[in-house]
Amino acid sequence: MVGSPQSRFRSPGKIIVAPKLPAVSTSDILGPFRQRRSHPCYPVNGECQTTKLYAFVIAPLVLTVTVATAWGQTSGGPETLLIHGGSATLHAILWRPQGRGPFPGILLNHGSGRTREDLERFGPYEQNAEKLGPVFARHGYVFLYLFRRGVGLSADQGANAVDLMNSESAAHGQEARNALQLQLLENREMADALSGLKFLRALPYVDSKDVAVIGHSFGGSLTVLLAEREPNLRALVVFSGAGYSFDRSPELRARLLAAIDHVAAPVFFIHAENDYSLSSGKVLDARREKIGKPHRLKIYPPIGHTVDDGHDFLHLGVNIWEPDVFAFLDENMRR
Repeated sequence: MVGSPQSRFRSPGKIIVAPKLPAVSTSDILGPFRQRRSHPCYPVNGECQTTKLYAFVIAPLVLTVTVATAWGQTSGGPETLLIHGGSATLHAILWRPQGRGPFPGILLNHGSGRTREDLERFGPYEQNAEKLGPVFARHGYVFLYLFRRGVGLSADQGANAVDLMNSESAAHGQEARNALQLQLLENREMADALSGLKFLRALPYVDSKDVAVIGHSFGGSLTVLLAEREPNLRALVVFSGAGYSFDRSPELRARLLAAIDHVAAPVFFIHAENDYSLSSGKVLDARREKIGKPHRLKIYPPIGHTVDDGHDFLHLGVNIWEPDVFAFLDENMRR
């Protein structure tokens, strides 16, 4: 199969497809749904059988999916989802434990995306999802890996954040990049994350009151800002949060410090010692200590050989952080 590293990935397990449906009568914010049979995550040769339709109406979003079960897959296998919210149609992959639930739920906020060069070096984001999803399901959590606009399976929904920020920096300098980064975090990327969170909470086998968010890098910043708006989250885990940008953007630093004051949930900040920077974890954790809100900070030994490896500790060091993260989640969820 030809195409980018993103387009060559095929997700196993269950596949959720949005067929053509009547237009939504209220605001028609979604428009007709279209099957895109050229996408590698869609079934071919009749290998998929539609079994049930779920429609979630969550103002101001309408989330509609059709569940299709691939032949020969168990009920605990991964599911590829289409999530319609606002102006974007996003893909996600979901893992869930065996059983009927309800289970606690986890939303994963990935980083800002990868340039074409980074895709060739590190591979597609879908590989990251495959590393994490089964681990969370094994520990009894429903795990939703949402691909925001321009990333992974949602690459057809516009440019990703890192390409937009790099273009802005090349054209207008670092200050313009910093300004755009905050605009993306507060608007487009936030809208995508909120769509994913609402979808996760609406699943019939998820306890909507027992949901946490995990964020990595740019997604760590997004997670803090999301939790500022969502007081009912049970826990946050921030891996390598703003590792590249915290020391380069006074605006982002100030915004995250303001937001962390209003986050009700306990927060676990995680870095590897060879991350790009440890500043965000140390500074935000110290702020939580000062205001008397629950927090935890752990800086793990270096991993790999480069700062890129250190920044990718979430994916390279699963067996290292796994006991600590699930002890934290189990302590603050499942109550």
